[in-house]
Amino acid sequence: MLERHLSSPVTRRRLRSGPAAEHMDGFADWLSRHRYRPRTIADRLRSLASWTEWMHARGFSVGDARPGLTACRAQFEKGPRVRCYREVNRQSLVAAAVFIRFLEERGVLTPPVPAPSPSDRWPLLGAFGAWMRQHRGLTETTLDVYQGILVGLLDALGDDPGRYTAEALRAWVCERARRHGVERAKSIVVAVRAFLRYLGATGQRPAGMEHAIPRFASWRLSSVPRFLVPQDVERVIASCAGHKHGHRDRAVILLLARLGLRAGEVARLRFADIDWGNGRIAVCGKGRREEWLPLPQEVGTALLCYVQQGRPPLNVPEVFTTVVAPCRPLSRASVTHIVRSALSRAGIRAPINGAHVLRHSAATAMLRQGASLASVGAVLRHRSLSTTAHYAKVDFALLSEIAQPWPGRVSC
Repeated sequence: MLERHLSSPVTRRRLRSGPAAEHMDGFADWLSRHRYRPRTIADRLRSLASWTEWMHARGFSVGDARPGLTACRAQFEKGPRVRCYREVNRQSLVAAAVFIRFLEERGVLTPPVPAPSPSDRWPLLGAFGAWMRQHRGLTETTLDVYQGILVGLLDALGDDPGRYTAEALRAWVCERARRHGVERAKSIVVAVRAFLRYLGATGQRPAGMEHAIPRFASWRLSSVPRFLVPQDVERVIASCAGHKHGHRDRAVILLLARLGLRAGEVARLRFADIDWGNGRIAVCGKGRREEWLPLPQEVGTALLCYVQQGRPPLNVPEVFTTVVAPCRPLSRASVTHIVRSALSRAGIRAPINGAHVLRHSAATAMLRQGASLASVGAVLRHRSLSTTAHYAKVDFALLSEIAQPWPGRVSC
């Protein structure tokens, strides 16, 4: 009921005299169920009153809410700003958009037809994604990266594999990679080669065409890992103390810094993945490989503090959720944002302004504490020891473990 969420009788009367009067009580309760704060609910309702009065004055009904919002936004962007609090403002447009989402959930409005996805537009791309999931075990994150690249290829060359030539493919890859750095260029090559392997495996093109795509010059393992020293890692963790979302942020950062998890792995962590009795967690990483990692006491305690004191009562299997209504599971980008905020609070300028810097830091810290490359590779779940060898460069003494003898004559 409006009375529980809005103290002003004038605003309640404005809402109940508009075109959407019959839905206002339900909307106020819906905002509360979606974990909006009481002050935010009151602000949303006050802002919505201005929009419903605007709708009523221009003859829009509740069924016209979507075109009414479009017309109101157009008028707001063109007209002069009015300082009267009862006039439509930017917050009124935000409240109207939330109200329309409520009407869609209640079935009052039919949800808009979504724009066709790239897979709908290009069935060949959808078939490629399904084949890669089944036969190569690629994650949705990787497929999204591939799809963003291959859409441009299909736009340029069409969806008839029989018309693809080595010259056209090479020209497109070189042109597409021209405006990017080496790492992005390599990603383009990987995506196109994977697509051509799929075409060869399914008989749509002769096998081996992927060899027509050139490599981009780079020296493997030539760079030095970018990481934080242990003192800076501790400062980042300590920055969560006293923060309003500190329980959640500390648990997220400890999973990244102590276990070297990726941002997406933290976002996907579910309650079913935590084995409290045996002190371990299940992590599903690249290639959909699920592995068990030990759960340190510090990390386990932080998780319990978050679940008991900081997590909103949201009925979803994921451990971590957002704090801004409507609450929902964290995304990979949200985990990165948590790390960036913690770095900013700690006053640290990191070489990588994101979650992956803590994975690098965890690996280098383990090596400096005496762990072997094989042990670090097992924690980070690397498929090849040569990938873990990249971290040996932070300590010259460790290079002897991977150094190869110089070919030819013995040095003097």
